[in-house]
Amino acid sequence: MEEKIRAYELSKTLGFPSKEIVKVLHDYQVSTKNHMSALSEYELDVIFEYYTQKNQVKDFSIYNEPKKAKKEAVEAEAVDDNTEAVEEEISVEVVRKVRMVDTRVNTVDLDRIDDEKLEEFIPDNIKEESKKQKINQKKKNKQLGNKQKQPVEETLKRKEKKEKKEEKVHVLIPDEITVGELATRLNVPATEVIKKLMVLGIMASVNENLDFDTASLIVEELGGTFEKEIILTEEDKLFNDVPDLPEQLKPRSPVVVVMGHVDHGKTSLLDTIRNSNVTEGEFGGITQHIGAHRVRVGDKKITFLDTPGHEAFTAMRARGAMVTDIAILVVAADDGIMPQTIEAINHAKAAEVSIIVAINKIDKEGANPDKVKQELTEYGLVPEEWGGDTICVEVSAKKGTNIDQLLDMVLLVAEMRELKANPDRAAKGTVVESKLDKGRGPVATVLVQNGTLRVGDIVVAGTAVGRVRAMNDDKGKAVKKAGPSIPVEILGLSEVPEGGDIFYAVDDERKARDVVEARKFKEKQDRQKKASAISLDNLFEHIEAGKVKDLNIIVKADVQGSVEAVSQSLMRISNEEVRVNIIHGAVGAITESDIMLASASNAIVVGFNVRPTPGASVSAESNEVDIRLYRVIYDAIEDIEKALKGMLEPTFREAVTGHAEIRTTFRVSGVGTIGGSYVTDGKITRSSNVRIVRDGIVIHEGMLASLKRFKDDVKEVASGYECGLSIENFNDIKEGDVVEAFVMEQVEV
Repeated sequence: MEEKIRAYELSKTLGFPSKEIVKVLHDYQVSTKNHMSALSEYELDVIFEYYTQKNQVKDFSIYNEPKKAKKEAVEAEAVDDNTEAVEEEISVEVVRKVRMVDTRVNTVDLDRIDDEKLEEFIPDNIKEESKKQKINQKKKNKQLGNKQKQPVEETLKRKEKKEKKEEKVHVLIPDEITVGELATRLNVPATEVIKKLMVLGIMASVNENLDFDTASLIVEELGGTFEKEIILTEEDKLFNDVPDLPEQLKPRSPVVVVMGHVDHGKTSLLDTIRNSNVTEGEFGGITQHIGAHRVRVGDKKITFLDTPGHEAFTAMRARGAMVTDIAILVVAADDGIMPQTIEAINHAKAAEVSIIVAINKIDKEGANPDKVKQELTEYGLVPEEWGGDTICVEVSAKKGTNIDQLLDMVLLVAEMRELKANPDRAAKGTVVESKLDKGRGPVATVLVQNGTLRVGDIVVAGTAVGRVRAMNDDKGKAVKKAGPSIPVEILGLSEVPEGGDIFYAVDDERKARDVVEARKFKEKQDRQKKASAISLDNLFEHIEAGKVKDLNIIVKADVQGSVEAVSQSLMRISNEEVRVNIIHGAVGAITESDIMLASASNAIVVGFNVRPTPGASVSAESNEVDIRLYRVIYDAIEDIEKALKGMLEPTFREAVTGHAEIRTTFRVSGVGTIGGSYVTDGKITRSSNVRIVRDGIVIHEGMLASLKRFKDDVKEVASGYECGLSIENFNDIKEGDVVEAFVMEQVEV
């Protein structure tokens, strides 16, 4: 069978963007294919017809040169024979062309005719009568004198005063304004404003604040017009972050992050891409690692971010840094979709970046790329060859197979997205990595996203400020400037900024330092009084305040069936005010990665028969992420339904008192299995409820049957001490199990 040409291959041949070829097929309703689709003979005919029509020859005069030369020769001969006749004919033709007058116009512009000429058309008797009228009018005006002028002037003044009174006052209203200030802006006494407030049922003094809605009502009541007053902060004035005009934007390189499950070859793929693009003698290869690097593909470049994983990717997104354009999802052909692969998919989708799947290790025994593609469809990633829109490339990072094709696909997606920035303005971007170097001081790797960063620029990043003293690119080479999509390492900041901080290049160093001091003060205030994050307890308050439209939930459970059941049940309880979104669901314990995703997405974590890891618990507390743990699926559904309706009234809440690790077990006749344990944190009390957790999964929940230190019964055992314990009606305890002790505390409503 003859091999068919694909759309993007045809675009390279014709020299036109592949998206334009796809658009032609769509516009002419030939097909709904994409840039990876193979084109039929009929579709090729349509495209060729379109481009031949579009690119027609505009001037055919070059083809008429022989005829033109012959005509000129004949004309020259005619001139020699009868020059006088030809000149006469030409003269007539010229006159004919010049004297073209539109005789249909029947109006005459009298202003363009002199008064003297106009009087020639007036009869003598009419002239005499007109002179007499003019003389009489002059006499009359002289007799009236100033008596006539005064009433006219007074009338004009009264008219102006009336118009001024009828003109509506336009008022600028900020978020809050005092009664007195509003009266001043309305140009009315404060008592007028107070009267109108009393009519609305509001008792307020001159110095009391009114919100925007109330103030706008008063303005309307007093016959004025209003608009929202936008007050620019010092940061707004300093950064001047105005949108760019379309004509200022120029194409930029795509920024790519590589994500996927551990051991699936992320690092190997990055190393292969990096090494294949290092030319010999180029500063001895890559001399230092700055957290990002650039590779050249033909006449274009791609920027890769070397993030250690999707945790860092999400941490940056949590700080509002939308850094990457494309995510390459690495999946091993012999292993398939794994838990971290699912997390990576959900993180990339939440960040709204384009996903390209690199099916790695195709050279290994047992590789099955089709199985990987089938698994991808379960998570909404349908390969293009199966009718979807996800690009899948089969590669081998070890042997370098199809790496060039993968890079071509990255450029193709970038072309379809039309990535642009304005290089001709002050720089703005994101801090990718930062560290404190003993010899060089604070060092930050930044990605310029708009504008151009230059050595000597004053930079503000988070609470760090300073002048760029030196700048190195990803090859370790000193550079003077860096444009959009270029990562560089900069020196000169006052302190180490945080990853994900937005940086700006500014003109005024004094104002920059004032802004940084204000930020530090605000951070201190925020630490003292943190704004409450969304939890089930305050969800209804957020709904009433109009702050919540989507309730994001992360579901973790002991088995996949439970994940699906909980997710489907929770999604069904969406209502008109709030839509429930399950942004991630997986099997296993609640991890720090789950907490970071929840923090970035303002989500609630629902655990079903699982427990959070110690690190996750600490992270949840510091990031104010609400974790809800359940053993019965209906309890979870009921709680969230009540929260949506504002009826959540918890009577009891679980409080974990301590953890103990089972280090050995032995059986005692008549008693059962005793666990020799070590209390790792908190304390274990004889009256505690306990649950046995094995590999993050709850396998039993009950009461302590006994608690001993050596041979003595004790009421409690504190952290750092050993003990022996047994569980009521449960003997299947094993080494490595964790005993979690908890009590149910009554919560005041």
